[in-house]
Amino acid sequence: MDRYLCLHGHFYQPPRENPWLEDIEIQDSAHPYHDWNQRITRECYGPNAASRVLDSSGRIVEIVDNYRDISFNFGPTLLSWMERKEPDVYHRILDADRASLEARGGHGNALAQVYNHIIMPLASPRDRETQVVWGIKDFERRFGRKPEGMWLAETAANTGSLEVLAAHGIKFTVLSPTQAMAVRPARRATDRPDGDPSSVGGWENVSGGHVDPSRPYLWRSPKGAELAIFFYDAPISRAVAFEGVLSNGDVFASRLMTGFSADRVGPQLMNIATDGESYGHHHRFGDMALAIALKRIRESGSARLTNYGEFLAKFPPTWEVKIHENSSWSCSHGVERWRSNCGCRLGGHGQWTQEWRTALRESLDTLGASLDVVYEKRAAKLLRDPWAARNDYIDVISNRTDENRQKFLQAHASCTLADVDEMDAWRLLEMQRQRLLMFTSCAWFFDEVSGLESTTVLTSAARAIQLAGVFPEGASLEPAFVAGLSLAKSNIPEIGNGAVVYERSVKPVAADLSRIAAHQAMKALWREEEDRGTLYCFDYSFLDRRTERAAGTALSMGRIRVRSQVTRESLDASYAVIHLGGHDFHCVLHASPDSALLRPVLDRLVDVFNTGSITEALSLLSQHFDPRVFELQDLLLEERRHILSAVIEDILGRFEGTYRMLVDENKKLMNYLLRASFPMPHAFRLALESVLGRDLHKSLTQFNLDETHTALLKRVHSDAKTFNVVLNWEGVGQLIQRRLESHMALLAQFPSTDLAHQCLALLSLADDLELSLSLWVTENSYFLVWKNSLRALVRSAPDKPGHCDYLKLAERLRLLI
Repeated sequence: MDRYLCLHGHFYQPPRENPWLEDIEIQDSAHPYHDWNQRITRECYGPNAASRVLDSSGRIVEIVDNYRDISFNFGPTLLSWMERKEPDVYHRILDADRASLEARGGHGNALAQVYNHIIMPLASPRDRETQVVWGIKDFERRFGRKPEGMWLAETAANTGSLEVLAAHGIKFTVLSPTQAMAVRPARRATDRPDGDPSSVGGWENVSGGHVDPSRPYLWRSPKGAELAIFFYDAPISRAVAFEGVLSNGDVFASRLMTGFSADRVGPQLMNIATDGESYGHHHRFGDMALAIALKRIRESGSARLTNYGEFLAKFPPTWEVKIHENSSWSCSHGVERWRSNCGCRLGGHGQWTQEWRTALRESLDTLGASLDVVYEKRAAKLLRDPWAARNDYIDVISNRTDENRQKFLQAHASCTLADVDEMDAWRLLEMQRQRLLMFTSCAWFFDEVSGLESTTVLTSAARAIQLAGVFPEGASLEPAFVAGLSLAKSNIPEIGNGAVVYERSVKPVAADLSRIAAHQAMKALWREEEDRGTLYCFDYSFLDRRTERAAGTALSMGRIRVRSQVTRESLDASYAVIHLGGHDFHCVLHASPDSALLRPVLDRLVDVFNTGSITEALSLLSQHFDPRVFELQDLLLEERRHILSAVIEDILGRFEGTYRMLVDENKKLMNYLLRASFPMPHAFRLALESVLGRDLHKSLTQFNLDETHTALLKRVHSDAKTFNVVLNWEGVGQLIQRRLESHMALLAQFPSTDLAHQCLALLSLADDLELSLSLWVTENSYFLVWKNSLRALVRSAPDKPGHCDYLKLAERLRLLI
């Protein structure tokens, strides 16, 4: 067969982690999910690892792994998050690549990616080098092999970018056809290159996307570097991304086949490349359309599924190509989208401009240069080759154990480092990591400087500034940076400019060791905490603590030690927290390893507190502790919300009796008002919302499946529906879903009719409460056990007690009976 088909998905999310915590805090815009990574994993990355193939009745016939049949790349920072938060999906992706190695003659489907998606032509040669090295090393650690291909962010390319790929053994990359400038039949490397690519020496001008995408091309640099380049089919890729082709798998398959031409001689590759999020996130059920299209093409034999590495090995380039310098797939002006108001944007806001892009780029470029000065001067005293050390720092990022750190230092330290020097080395290397992250391309892609992606890179910049501030050369970088940001004008008048974004959205999330210590001290006063533990990327230990409570107030004192897992910095401090009730917290620290000096003060503080003299107690704190005061707003975001929710719940609980009495004594009247079509008085509606909301809250804290509890849930649901009261059932749905998934995981391992009955009961309860559950995990588990054993068991003895529950469960989960 001379027809080969390769579908490439570029699966990527920008680094969303708070750089001080090394984790993603809750993102409200991703509701009902915790954050955008989780949301897109549930909508796209997970479903593509277990996509449904349905029959004409909508029943699940097969569950297939699309990653085994497509070419793909995943951003390294996304895979790092997925490894921690979604390990099942993560390992399915790795398994798919291993399976493709066997199926494709040793050529895996996975491609590497430049590390954090920077626009390579706009980066310095040194940064381009690190991006490629980190991308390759990360890929090798995860996939257990060397990458053949590498995806360039936004396919942005120039000679320098392609040369660094070739220098590190990358065999090919994928570009947009609009990036090809001229082609000709391949010549020997010893042939003298022609000067004019448009005509002289047999070069054919293919600008404007007129390159033939059915073959690979050989690119040669003036320095002699060589790299194969594939150009994807633009019209069909565009149809997948923007024209609704994924609404039907059969239509998708037919559209793919139009990419072949009977006029071409010899083997031809029909290949497309899109954002992988098209398959499920941008287009709901796009993963299923992909699964159907692959199935139809594979079964019909109309084309052979392949990947780029396999096709390149079978059919090496017979044509050469020259590309347009500084070009990309998502900006018709080259790479201007990432540094100027070129006109490329998402749209939807007619009067908005993107003049802010220039100021943001210039501010970050200036800051980056200043950070490099700090790094070169300070790291030169600690590391034999600071830039080689930066390239290898990815080995520490991926594994921060003491053993791995020592291995790194043995390779790169200029001598045996004292503890303080070792901490400086980690600070400097982490500063460089954040410096690279602050150039992630998404900051410029969207339309507004105050957007989530732009704000995220500013947090990396702020973290880099903080780390540099330890050294004299970096102590005053922030004012100049903020001044530059003030020139990045926002399209939203209330925001004004990038400096306001920095002050409002970046500075409040910044953390240092003192804030972490205060957070844990306040949190421990609110609820019981272990003496030792981990908070995000910090280890903490309470060395001593004591709590006093009186008349609705509380005092907590002790010593706490916190240590960063990233830089190894630590803080040993005495603390005191006074909680005056509600949201009123007052926490102070005294940073000293010797707490004996404070002992008399703490004893006096207890005496004063127990006499009820809060004013005198606060005076003692101001006299003997550090002047910085931490309040509730200084708690990290998610714990702050937990405490505020509890405070509000406590306040509302005080009025529960009053509201409940109002409802109980007037329930008949409320029903009569409904029948009489009389508007419900506002006070009655408030009372109903409070009482039903409290009952729903109790069900969340005491969730079980006994008759009394399910009756309460059904009664609350019925009353809410009757009186048109809107309640938040999301928590109940999540509890039912988690319980269902847990039962199903057990059933898949140890089938039992009792577990099947419990699963049916949970599904029935969800139906009664009109809850929409995500059954993806549940279906995955039951499909395998049903297909492999239970279906035959039920067919062999349909009347055996309990077997009907297996059958009902299969029917409820839409499995093929």
